[in-house]
Amino acid sequence: MSYACFTLEIADHIAHIRFNRPERANAMTLEFWKEFPEAIERISNDAEARVIVISSEGKHFSAGMDISVFMSGALDADGSNPHVSAEAFRYKIKALQRTFSCLEGARQPVLAAIQGGAIGAGVDLATACDCRYASEDAFFTVQETAIGMTADVGTFPRLLRLIPEGWARQMAYTAERLAAAKAGDIGLVNEVFETPEALLDGVMAIARKIAAHSPLAVSGCKKMANYARDHSTADALDYVSVWNAAMLRPDDIKEAYIARGEKRAAVFDNLKPLKD
Repeated sequence: MSYACFTLEIADHIAHIRFNRPERANAMTLEFWKEFPEAIERISNDAEARVIVISSEGKHFSAGMDISVFMSGALDADGSNPHVSAEAFRYKIKALQRTFSCLEGARQPVLAAIQGGAIGAGVDLATACDCRYASEDAFFTVQETAIGMTADVGTFPRLLRLIPEGWARQMAYTAERLAAAKAGDIGLVNEVFETPEALLDGVMAIARKIAAHSPLAVSGCKKMANYARDHSTADALDYVSVWNAAMLRPDDIKEAYIARGEKRAAVFDNLKPLKD
C-alpha cells in the first residue's frame, strides 16, 4: 500500500515508516492525518512486526503541520454561531490528537530517529513514541506559540512527563530551539548520534534487539509502562500481577533459556493478529 507522506516497509519483524517529503521538510498534509494512524493501527493489528521505527528523508524529521492544512480551510471555524462552531472545532482537534495517540496504543514499541528539526507537530509525534534518538544536528521546537496558537495535539501532557517542567514551559513560552545535546541532557532523547546515518544504524540495531525478544513479553512491558505512568504505584503493581497471572507464557521463558544455552537466536510466536 502506498501513502502520500511516507513509505512503510516490514522486514525481519521491524516496521519502518520513513517520511518521504524532504522538499517540504516532511510537513504533514491533510492525507497524513488520515493515513498515519491507519498505518500504525494496521501494523499493530497485523502483528507481523515486533517493533516500529519512524525516520525521515532529507534535512528535517518533520516541520509539523503543512501550511496547506490551514489554507484549505480544514481547521476553519464557522463564525455564524461561535459557540456551536467552537464545540464542533473541538472534535476536529480531537481527531488530530488521535493521529499520535495511536502510537501509545500500538502493541509494539515505537522508536523515533530524529534528524534536523522536529517542529510543532513533529514534537508531538516524537513525544508519543516509546523512545527517541537524535543526530547531532537535531533540534526540537514547540513552534505553535510563534504562529499565534497554543499547541493542542499532545505537547503539554507528554512533554511535561518526559523533561523537567521548567524546560517544557520554556520551550512552549519561547518557541526556541532545543538542541540535540540539551535534549539528551534533560532526557528528551535516549542517545545522540554523530550523523543521520549513524542515527538510523543505531536505532535499527536497537530495534533488532527488541524484535529478538518474546513479542508477548515486550508488549506486556509497553502496557505496564503506559499504565504505571498514569496510575499510582499500588495500582500498577496490582495490574502487573493480573497481567502476568493471565499472560505469562512458560514456553517463552523455556525457549529463552534453552536458546541462550545453545548459543542461538530464540524463536518466539508473534502476537495474534487482530481482526477488524
